[in-house]
Formats: sequence, structure tokens, C-alpha cells
Amino acid sequence: MSCPPAADVTASATAEVERHSYDVVVIGAGGAGLRAAIAAREAGKRTAIVCKSLFGKAHTVMAEGGIAASMGNVNSKDNWQVHFRDTMRGGKFLNHFRMAELHAKEAPLRVWELETYGALFDRTKQGRISQRNFGGHEYPRLAHVGDRTGLELIRTLQQKVVSLQQEDFREFGDYEARIKVFHECAITELFKVGPDVDSPIAGAFGYWRETGRFLAFEAPAVVLATGGIGKSFKVTSNSWEYTGDGHALALRAGATLLNMEFVQFHPTGMVWPPSVKGILVTESVRGDGGVLRNSEGKRFMFDYIPDVFRTQYAETEEEGDRWFTDPDNNKRPPELLPRDEVARAINSEVKAGRGSPAGGVFLDVSTRLKAEDIIKKLPSMHHQFKELADVDITKEPMEVGPT
Repeated sequence: MSCPPAADVTASATAEVERHSYDVVVIGAGGAGLRAAIAAREAGKRTAIVCKSLFGKAHTVMAEGGIAASMGNVNSKDNWQVHFRDTMRGGKFLNHFRMAELHAKEAPLRVWELETYGALFDRTKQGRISQRNFGGHEYPRLAHVGDRTGLELIRTLQQKVVSLQQEDFREFGDYEARIKVFHECAITELFKVGPDVDSPIAGAFGYWRETGRFLAFEAPAVVLATGGIGKSFKVTSNSWEYTGDGHALALRAGATLLNMEFVQFHPTGMVWPPSVKGILVTESVRGDGGVLRNSEGKRFMFDYIPDVFRTQYAETEEEGDRWFTDPDNNKRPPELLPRDEVARAINSEVKAGRGSPAGGVFLDVSTRLKAEDIIKKLPSMHHQFKELADVDITKEPMEVGPT
């Protein structure tokens, strides 16, 4: 069989590519991607949101514990400077200081913004947004919705997108006039105006996952918000989508990638049964009083306090326990050290032969809180362990390890 002329091949291929033109294309529909799309749409730009999976299936949902923002609702001593100091110290002063400063300053504004969008945060007795303790934070700082904060964040941002579409329908008679979602669509390449490294971006190319049909987006601005690289690792809390697509797209387009070695390992993920190994166990368990023990029953974190944190953390179990009721006159327990410190400590205990039967350590909240308080504060964790591991966390400890 002879091949058709080159011109015919080109025409045929062109006909098979679905084409769209937008002012801004946002690749990724998690918290970052949706907020970027909202900003673009509010600036009057025609905006496309492209996500590899279903709309709403973002790893932001796994941010269960809360959003760090120095609002000072629980402890009035908190402010952005303390948050900035905690962030820099937790990052071993390797952080990009300007980004850490902006984050500390703007986080309260973003939380209040989410509330104007319709987010329903837990409240204090005074009616303010409640804040809980978390690793590496000097004061209670995490605005939260039980242990399902990420789910509420995604719900809120999705609802904001829908409200903007409703505004467009009233103005143009078309819900997708200025913001449209393309879900189950994988992007494989970015277009550039020319071959040079400094050539401007011109759009993106991808395919529909269901049919394999190609599609191309023409756009002078592309926002990469594709999440992390968690599926590069055998044990991970990440879903199948998180394969570093954005990193690869940026690199192939000529971008410089910074700090690629900074991959966060959360200290507590499920370790048993094997089918659920790596699923996240929120830091809220420790923030609400949970403690880590090795196979000998020892609270081992007291042996792993680095010198840079020693003045901030309790040296005895008694002082650490008193901190939950009297934080002004006691130091916090070392279970609330920054995540990298806790993850390394757990790994060291397991390697030393003091791990749990499934190769982790024990995280116990059952002896620290009443059953009704656990179910109220940690409903997702109670359900998760009961359904997936047949463990009742109100009566027995969990087995956890880094993920």
C-alpha cells in the first residue's frame, strides 16, 4: 500500500486535532490550579482548567490537618513574624526567604478569602475560626475543618468556579464563556513561539484519556499546577496522577528547576495492611495529643530533638503532656517537631529493630483522648482505620511509618 502525499498526511493529522484558544491555560485542578484559574477569570481572561483526572480528584483533598495561618485566634501571641521564623527554622534556613515571608504574611488573608467563598471552618467558643497545633509551629495555627480540611478547600474552590460560570451565563448566555474545565485530559507538551530557550509560551498539547484523541490549546500564558512526584516512590500517599508531569513539561520548555531534592516525606502513613500502605495519617493526630512509641513502649521522640530546637521542646513526658493545657508555662512535646525530623526518627527506630510488627511504629491517641473526642476531632482517621485496617483508634494504637 502506497503512502498518501505529505500534504494529505498533514491535512489528515490536522483534522484529528481538537483545537481551542484561550488567554490562560491552567494545567492542574488542585488548590493552586483552581485559585490561579479564579484569579485569571476575575481579571477578565478566558481561562481553561485542564486536569488529568476527574474534576475534584486532587491531592489537595489529602491536606487533612489544616491551613497554617497566623490569625492568632487561639493564641494572641501568634503573628506573621513568628510564622516566618518557624518556617525558616523548619527548613534549616535553606528556604527561599522571600517566598517564606510572603506565605507567612498572606496566609491569613487567603483563609479569610476562602471563608468569603463559602468555606465552613471549625469555630472557637467565641465564634472565630478554630486553630490547632501542628508540627514545627510554635502556636496553634492550623485553620481546619475536622480532619477533612483539604476536602472543604477543594469543595469551596470548585463552588467558586461554578459561581463564576453562573455569572458568565447571566452575561453571555454561556456557562463556559470565560472559564471551562477539561477533565480527564493529559498534557504532554508545551508549545513555544520559537526554538530558543527564551521564546514565549504559545500553548499546550495533550490528549483525551478516554479516547486518545489529540487536542491543542493556543494560549499566551500557561500555569503549571500539576502537583508533585509522589508516584516516583514505592510507598506514597499520592494518587496515580502525581508523576511529575509539570516538572517535565517545564524542563522540556527550557525552564530551570530548583531544589529538586526537597521532597517531603510525611512521617505518618499507614503501614498495614499492604494494600493501603502509604495512605496518609494526618498530623492532627499528634497535634491533638497522639504520641509515638516504639515496640518497647518508649516515647522515643525525646531522644531525637536537634540542638536547633532543644530550647523549644519538652525534655520530659510530663512537661510535654502539661503543654496541651498550659502552653505558656511548658514546652511542646517532640512529636510536634517538623516533619523531616519525625520521619527520620521513625526510620531510625525501625532500622534499630524497635519497630512495630508491620515495620512502622505505634501512634497512640486512644490513651490520650476520650473516645467521643477522637471521633469528633478525627472522624476521617477513625473511619479510615476501622474500614481499611480493622483498627479502632479509640481503643488501640495505629501502626504508622513515613510516606
